[in-house]
This record gives sequence, structure tokens and C-alpha cells, in this order.
Amino acid sequence: MKLYIVRHGQAASSNVDPQRGLTQAGRAEVEKVAGFLKPLNISVDCVWHSGKARAEQTAEILAEGMTVKEGVTAHAGLAPNDHVGPIRDEIESAGQDIMIVSHLPFVGILTSLLLTGTQSGWLINFKEATTACLEKQSNNTWQEQWVIGPGILKGD
Repeated sequence: MKLYIVRHGQAASSNVDPQRGLTQAGRAEVEKVAGFLKPLNISVDCVWHSGKARAEQTAEILAEGMTVKEGVTAHAGLAPNDHVGPIRDEIESAGQDIMIVSHLPFVGILTSLLLTGTQSGWLINFKEATTACLEKQSNNTWQEQWVIGPGILKGD
């Protein structure tokens, strides 16, 4: 079982866009990550996002280059300050390959909880459009497989 945890791309300020959708730069950074992911032939059962415009737009861009069996959907419990425990439990019980697109601090806390069993001390610096791949091991622990972000990819 694989879990892809993604922080949304750069969002507009609420002064410019009350919905806080992706900026042009935000779209470009998500497209850069999507370009990296596409040749990996990633297949997930579903893509969940928080329902906020920036997360939904990020999810849609990433999903274009993957096989998504059940679609891209807004999912309760993925807001920036939601508790991660219920989502962790849902991921565990689903037993599916899932991509989650959310926000800080949620993505950092969820990743820490899955990898260490605690919610303190972020292990991954989730800059905008950063994507982490975790895989559940046979002993029911999670292991980080890779992390990618637009800052380490070539191209403009």
C-alpha cells in the first residue's frame, strides 16, 4: 500500500483571490512535479484533497499524469488544522493506494505520525508542491520511499 502526501502549490493571497487558488507560479511548480511523476506510471485508487481551491487545483493537475481509479474528490478531515488521527485510521482501514493533497501543518504532522508514531518533529520539509511517497511495510510500519519538490527539479 502506497500513500502520496502532497502540499498544495503556491496560492494567491486572500487580498488578491479570496478563494486562494494557485498562482501562475504555483501552477508551474505543480506541473513541474507532475512532469516528474508521470513517467513513474503511478496508479492510485483515489486522490483526496481538502476542498480548498489550491488543494483541489493541485490534485487535478497531478491526477492528469496518473491512473486514478476512483477519481479526485474533496475529503473531510484534510483542512490545515484538522486532527490527523482520523485520517490515519481511514488510510489504514482503506488498504488502498491513496494520494492526499492538503496543507501545512497537516501534511507534516500526518507524515510524522505515520513514520514515527508521534505527531512531533516534522521529518520532511513540505515546501509548496512537495510530494512524499510512503509505503506500508509487511510489519505494518510506514517507510519513506522518496520525496520530490519543484526546487530540486530542473527546468523553469
